[in-house]
This record gives sequence, C-alpha cells and structure tokens, in this order.
Amino acid sequence: MNRYPLKGKPRRWNAKLSPTLFRLIKPFRLRKQRIEQRLISVEVRNATIVRKLINEKNGILITPNHPGHADAYCMNAAADKVGKAFYYMTAWQVFAANHRIGRWMLQKHGCFSVDREGADREAFRTAVEIVREEIHPLVIFPEGDVYHQNDRVTPFREGAAAIAVTASKKSDRPIACVPCAIKYHYIDDPMPALLQLMDQLEERILWRPRPDLDLRERIYRLANGLIAMKEIEYLGSAQPGESLTARIHALADYILNTLETRYELKSPIAERHGDDFHRTLPKRIKAVRASALARLQAIYDKDADSTEALSDQEEGITRDLDDVFLVVQLFSYPGDYLYKVAPVERLAETLDKFEEDVLGRTTATIRADRKAVVQFGEPITINAENQTSKKWSAGELTQTLENAVQNLLDGTR
Repeated sequence: MNRYPLKGKPRRWNAKLSPTLFRLIKPFRLRKQRIEQRLISVEVRNATIVRKLINEKNGILITPNHPGHADAYCMNAAADKVGKAFYYMTAWQVFAANHRIGRWMLQKHGCFSVDREGADREAFRTAVEIVREEIHPLVIFPEGDVYHQNDRVTPFREGAAAIAVTASKKSDRPIACVPCAIKYHYIDDPMPALLQLMDQLEERILWRPRPDLDLRERIYRLANGLIAMKEIEYLGSAQPGESLTARIHALADYILNTLETRYELKSPIAERHGDDFHRTLPKRIKAVRASALARLQAIYDKDADSTEALSDQEEGITRDLDDVFLVVQLFSYPGDYLYKVAPVERLAETLDKFEEDVLGRTTATIRADRKAVVQFGEPITINAENQTSKKWSAGELTQTLENAVQNLLDGTR
C-alpha cells in the first residue's frame, strides 16, 4: 500500500490531453513498462465494444479493477487498441510525487487531479464534462487504491457511478459505463525470487527462515505472527482461537471505533449494511481520514510559518493517520486469499504487500517477466433524460459495475 503525503493542501492539475503526443511516445511507454514493471505484453480483448460506443457518439466511462502499479500501462495499451486516448482521474498525490516533466506528461496523457479525501467538486465537474462532451473515454478506478488482488475486486466507491448518473442528466447523448478487468500472469517462474523474499521477511521479524515448509504455509505463519504483534500493541495480548480473517476484522474494527469516537463521527453500526464489514470499511476509513486531515490542515493554516517541533496535538493527529493507514493495510489482506487455491500470482501478490508493508518499500519488486490481459465487458448504457431508460441510482450502478468486473475476472484466463 502506498503511503500518500499528509502535509500541505491538495493542488489542482488539469488534463491537457494530446492524442498526437500519446501516439508519438508509444515506443517510450512500451520501453518503460518493460523495464519498470517487467510487463512484456498486454492482450486487449473486446476493444470493439469501446470503439463502437465512440463511433456512436456515446459518452464513455471505463471502470477497471486496480490490482497493481502497472495498471496505467495496461489502460494505455487498451487505448492504443481502441484507437483513442483516454482521460484519467488521478489522485493529486501522484502529481505531487512527480517532477515537473513527469507532471506535464501526466497531463498530456489525459490525467487530472482529484482530492480523494474530500468532496472535490471541481474534479467531479471536470469528470462529468468529459463524459458529457468528449469523444475520448474517461477511466476511473473505483477501488481507489492498489490492493494487489489479481482475482478479486474490493468494494467499489460510488464516485464513478455518481459521475455517470450526473452526466446522463445533463447530456443529450447516451452515457455508457464499460466494466473492465485487468489480470496479470507470469511468463517466467518467480518462485526462486519469492522464496528469497520470504527469507527476508522472516528474518525481519527475527524468525529463522523455514525453507523446509511450503511457501503458502510460511505466508500464513508470517501473517499470524504479524497480526499477533499488532494485537499485542493495540489490545494488550494476542487473540487466539479465531480465524485469521476474523482477527483482521476485529483489530481493524477496534482501531476505527476508537478513532470514530475521538473525531465524534457517526456510529459505525448505523453505517453498516447487514453488518457487512468488508463493504462498509472503505467508507469508514475515508470519513476518519478526512476528519484527521482537516484538523491537521487547520493547525498548519494557523501556524504556517512555524519551524518549531510538532505540538502534542499535531503529533496525536499524525499518529491517528498512521492508525488509519494500518487499517487500510489490514483491509488489503482478505485473510482467505490463499485458502483453497494458491496459484503463483496470488502467492506473489501477497508477498508484494508484505514487501511494501513489512520491509517499507515504496512499491514491490517485480520478480519475473509478466503479461497482462485487459478485457472489456458489455456496456451499461444510461440514456439521456428525454429517452426511455431505467433510472439508475449511484449505489445500484456501483454494485452492478463491481459485479460485472468480478465476473470478467472470474472468466479471464
């Protein structure tokens, strides 16, 4: 999981899409994806679906899953196949982390910034206008973060669907939402490198490496050890007798309950839908993080020129944000991802998360050459108001898109 910078106000970067530049630098993009992500090829399936929608002058929103850090390369490959560059809604921190030329290149590739922690009305309006007016499709990753889950989607946020529904109310043309699945496969065997990483992880928590054990068993041993350490830190003792999934949920719930009380947020019980922890957790995380960031920003605004050490209040809020980040990390481990089936991609994804979270690396190391499959699904068309159409709510459309992307992943080989 990437830890985004917490200080400073979100900045605005607008898209300056240049289809000509997008085409000209394709060889450079392909070289970067091979070197940085060891992504040798991208197979794009059903590109004719998007091409047909463009030719019929639909407004188009594409909603892929977000399994890895190479997803932008995959979607650019899809744009090449479709024959039309895409726009992208991009977290402002991605721009902030880049140098000047990098930010310029992002803009030329159709990226515009969004503050995901707040109600970013300008980004919302920009997205709606693109879907309403542009011939170039807009890509939004509704999961929000990279969770390193090649076979499963995490709950979609409602923002993407809300943009499509709003655009349909203001547009004279049909708006089409296109589900999209991204899945990675190893071309070469990453197992030798994964076993070396497993040794490093065990040594990091002062364990002797256990090469005599199956890698899947070693991963679960490490996961149980790590959750026990956090339980001792937050709860005073390890919590035996429960499944790993139940322990992850219980610890995340305890941390969030504590923070929600501190920031005087609405009772989490009222926010749950049938006590579905997994589905309601992202909403709870966002609410706590937004409240903490707002308080922290208020402190910086009040004493912007101070060079003194952080006050106790500031340090407390920073610790709270660290706790929120821990909950996000916990959320990214479903607990049962390796229970029944453990192909090498799932083993590698789990170790990728451990590498980032335990070893503190910004992004996981890619340990063998890979290929990707990008598959578009059947569009969900939302007609303009003056046409006969089902009236979609943002929540209903979100769930429909999430299910469609999961079905695509289930059928992708």
